[in-house]
Order: sequence, then structure tokens, then C-alpha cells
Amino acid sequence: MLKCLLAITLFFISTLSMAIEEPKYVSSDIEAPFEVRQYESMLIAEVMVEGSRDEASNKGFRLIADFIFGNNEGAQKESNKIAMTVPVTIESRKIAMTAPVTVDQSDEKNWRVQFVMPKEYSMETLPKPKNSLVKIREIPSKRYAVMVFSGLNNAEKIENNTKQLRTWMSDKQLNAIGAPQLARYNPPWTLPPWRRNEILIEIAP
Repeated sequence: MLKCLLAITLFFISTLSMAIEEPKYVSSDIEAPFEVRQYESMLIAEVMVEGSRDEASNKGFRLIADFIFGNNEGAQKESNKIAMTVPVTIESRKIAMTAPVTVDQSDEKNWRVQFVMPKEYSMETLPKPKNSLVKIREIPSKRYAVMVFSGLNNAEKIENNTKQLRTWMSDKQLNAIGAPQLARYNPPWTLPPWRRNEILIEIAP
């Protein structure tokens, strides 16, 4: 755990002098701490990992950080360091053995951890991961209901905030078509009151 925290800390230190890029979106229906966002299409690097939320988050972070730190191959067969972006997201993914595919928040063992890639890259120009566990894919423009909150993101707080977001969505007649995602924006040394966290749920267009 300490080794992982050190790696994450060094990662964020290396990016302090640069503006950290976020995905582009347009907000509407803003009723703080809730809002609806229409995100532009984006490239993401993702891994599927198992364990508790914290275990999966740490493992996923290490795998994708390894990719963007240089365990990759560009067009000229050289390694490239890819700029840091925020947020890092994690989503519970339980895949059923028979159709339909289901997402079951009561059995949180399978997780999808994602980093958004810088806007300057396309699928053709983004360096390719050397680790086969890291997958690159393009996500089309999507619409999300979002709840923004500060502080720690322990399991109880995430669950309570997700329930609040779903209640707000119900009041707004917004139909969920995706599983809740936890998005984190800050380095680990950020004091809880100044941390930015979000719950995002994809909604129908």
C-alpha cells in the first residue's frame, strides 16, 4: 500500500507544473451539487481488475500509470510519456455468464478503471500499450447525471451519494442506462475538504 501511495504521489508531483486536462462537456440542469453533462467523444485507457474498490483502484492506477509513463510504443517504435489528465474513474462491473449482461452493485468484485487520454491524440496517433491488460477504446459523446462532492470517498459515502443522485434523477425523470462511476480529481495529499469527487451515471439522450 505504501509503495502504491508513493508511486501515485510521484506521478502527481511530475504534473504539478502543467495544467491538467479534463474531458470537455457542457452542463445543464444545474442544481448544485447535481447537474447534467453532455460529454464530447474521448479516448480512454482502461483495465479490468478484481478485488475491493480500494484494491482495484490501486491496481488499476498502477497498470495505466505504467502505460502513460512509457510502457508503450509509438509510431516510430519508441516509448512516449503521455500527459496526465483527470479524472480517474472506477466502475463496478459484474458480467453475467448468460444474457443479459448485468451490473450488480451488491457484488463488487470486478472493476473497470479508466484514464481519459489527452485530446491531442486520436486512435491512430496514441501510443499503443505494451501490457495487454491495458485497452484503448473510443467512447462516443454521452450524457451523464452527476453529483459533485468533497471529502473522503469511502464506501458508505459513495453509496449515500449514489442514492441521492438517483433520487434527483427520478425527480427529473432522467433514465439511467449505465452503472455508477466514481471520478477522482486530486492527488492523495489533498486535504479532504478540498478534494473533488463525483458520481456519474450515464443517462438516455
